[in-house]
Amino acid sequence: MAIKLKRSYKFALRSALFITFLSVLILAGLLFTFHQLDWRILSFFCLAIFLTTFLIIQIRIERFIYRRIKKIYDDVALLESSSLTSDPITTDMKTLTAEIEKFAKDKKIEIDTLKVREEYRKDFLGNVSHELKTPLFTVQGFIETLLGGAIDDKNVRKKYLQRANKAVDRLIYIVKDLDLITKLEAGELNVNTSDFDIVELIKNVFELLEMKASKKKIVLTFDMEYANPIMVLADREKIQQVLTNLLVNSIKYGNEDGTTEVSVENLIQNKVIVRVTDNGEGIDDKHVPRLFERFYRVDSSRSRSEGGSGLGLSIVKHIIEAHGEKIYVESVPGVGSEFSFTLEKVAEDEPAEDLLAFDKND
Repeated sequence: MAIKLKRSYKFALRSALFITFLSVLILAGLLFTFHQLDWRILSFFCLAIFLTTFLIIQIRIERFIYRRIKKIYDDVALLESSSLTSDPITTDMKTLTAEIEKFAKDKKIEIDTLKVREEYRKDFLGNVSHELKTPLFTVQGFIETLLGGAIDDKNVRKKYLQRANKAVDRLIYIVKDLDLITKLEAGELNVNTSDFDIVELIKNVFELLEMKASKKKIVLTFDMEYANPIMVLADREKIQQVLTNLLVNSIKYGNEDGTTEVSVENLIQNKVIVRVTDNGEGIDDKHVPRLFERFYRVDSSRSRSEGGSGLGLSIVKHIIEAHGEKIYVESVPGVGSEFSFTLEKVAEDEPAEDLLAFDKND
């Protein structure tokens, strides 16, 4: 980074004036004492002492301060800091101090950010390790048992292979979710938007999860009868994944004989809001701000026993934000939870009667 310097004469000028003033006072006092006060001599002396001191001080500044300040800027420039000003830099110490303080403050912010990222990286690696090792050790245990002689028992062999297969499926599920969320965060996953009926999509997800919900005697329903389609502009496949993840969560943590209700409401002229509401156990306020973090679990023991990768809500958030939309959560312990997200609504065509009326008026 090239640093352009400009010289400052303030220090030399003020110092020269100060020395001149004191020198003139001393000389005037001496001349007055010996009754030889001559204003011409005094004026000449004043001019001479001012020019001499100014030049000496400025040369000293040039050699001992200016060069050293330039070296400081050159050293700072090696760090290629974008926070360092690109304007011409004065050798005035106040300006230099302000620049260095600003540089140090920016660097402190960068260091704090790196520390936070390092903690996040450690937590993430620890969570990934924990999530992967459980099914891996399960598969390893079953295989070792079979190799130890249990493979000869047909019933035991089948049971252990089925359990090992289930653990492998969980591994694949976790890896797929990790791959998806990595692509979403890196912006590598394209959002292919198209017009589709959100009500029809919700019905399809209901059908896919009907058996899962029936095992816990949970009813999946709409808040009302939607006679007409509600067209939205979004990526149909990814919004289906959002709805699936939210509904699976409501089933997983819902109470038996409970209800999960979905509603689609007009928010503003070109937006709709989709709400997924359940009457399950609810979530404490302290957990709500972290719900969309990777691997964050409100109840770790129960969450892992229920299965899942721990990435569902994080994926949901990233998909919705990739659409430029917002996701919200409200929950009351013992009452239930509501997850909602916005989508862009497709503009409705003007009714045919209105068009005909418009033509007749013309």
